Amino acid sequence: MDNWFKLKERGTTVSTEIIAGLTTFFTMVYIVIVNPGILSSTGMDFNGVFIATILASIVATLIMGLWSNYPIVLAPGMGLNAFFAYSVVGGYGVTWQVALGAVFIAGILFIILSVTSFRYMLLDAIPASLKHAITAGIGLFITTVGLQNSGIIIASESNLITIGNLTAPMTYLTIIGLLITVVLMAYNVKGYLFIGMVVTAILAWILGLFQLPASIMAMPQGLSTTAFQLDLAGVFSNGLYTIIFTFLLITLFDTTGTMLGVAEQAGLLNKDGKFPRSRGALLADAVGTTTGSLLGTSPTSAYIESSTGVAAGGRTGLTAITVSILLALTLFFAPIVSVLSGIPAITSPALIIVGYFMISVINKIDWKDLEVAFPAFLIIILMPLTHSIATGIGFGFIFYPLLKLLRGKGKEVHPVFYVFAVLFLIQLVFLDH
Repeated sequence: MDNWFKLKERGTTVSTEIIAGLTTFFTMVYIVIVNPGILSSTGMDFNGVFIATILASIVATLIMGLWSNYPIVLAPGMGLNAFFAYSVVGGYGVTWQVALGAVFIAGILFIILSVTSFRYMLLDAIPASLKHAITAGIGLFITTVGLQNSGIIIASESNLITIGNLTAPMTYLTIIGLLITVVLMAYNVKGYLFIGMVVTAILAWILGLFQLPASIMAMPQGLSTTAFQLDLAGVFSNGLYTIIFTFLLITLFDTTGTMLGVAEQAGLLNKDGKFPRSRGALLADAVGTTTGSLLGTSPTSAYIESSTGVAAGGRTGLTAITVSILLALTLFFAPIVSVLSGIPAITSPALIIVGYFMISVINKIDWKDLEVAFPAFLIIILMPLTHSIATGIGFGFIFYPLLKLLRGKGKEVHPVFYVFAVLFLIQLVFLDH
């Protein structure tokens, strides 16, 4: 084990890695509740998505741990699941089977990028400020979803949205759950999201908002309802080309940024600051995304919660292996998870808080450079207002090269970016109606 994971070389032990794995698990296990809850709103079977979520996470995390030897966990990404459910299925009006087809194609492209140098070209083509804007915009988007699901904000004919009825049981319980979770977060309690969910669930049960299932545990079943149901032909007949690109783009940026951040925290970067074994690390996410689409879930992504395991001493892939084992055990808790995921007061605080963390990158945008800042602004503001991540990215990616061209700086734009702009222009003008 020491030879494989290089425990001594990285100054760690088996017990330390297991403790780090437990820490990471309790900070990210909320996704097995939230992800099926979001995707089941499209008509997908909850149990099928629940199993697919866990299996895709295990596959991607095992590859990360065994091949790249990093203490990084992967699972269906927050923001990507909301994009899948509310923008692609809800906004474009396609079936979830078609949406899974788009994820599959994005996953295949990601695999190709992972084993070639094209991934660097794609990453370098987009200015850092626009990458940060995408993250911030997604944060606002999923926060809006959490606020809407809980009833804190509701639709309004006069001004689109307004404050909801804060005395409604589910709404005020969401506010209480949010407060509890934020307090736990302020005191640096590990696993605050998951603990906040548990406390809120207990309060919901006391208030009679749900009843416990007859059985807490059960053998996993239902995967056949979502597995291998993807519709590839529907992707092309509906012209979802920019949707494929959006899935690919967000997954690539999110994973790369998270991996670099966690690896730097763990002291695993090279002396020149580069990310060693990046091919295997990116391939883990690419395979996880592709596997997830075949089984029935949205794209996987590296989880920033992995940093909690690193803080607990995790330095090798053994941390990731530990999380994979714990995730496998959650397969047998579908009855209680299905009940909890249906309570907005339990899941909405997690959406709101994750959105808060994602929008924190807004200070990294160069607001003094109008040619980049204004497209970044459009990305951030249009994602929640149009309820579409792809639309926000599209407007930003069109305005950026236009502003550069009008200012006589067209050569500063990477040639690949012009291709992005044309694709989004075609999608927004001709294919979205």
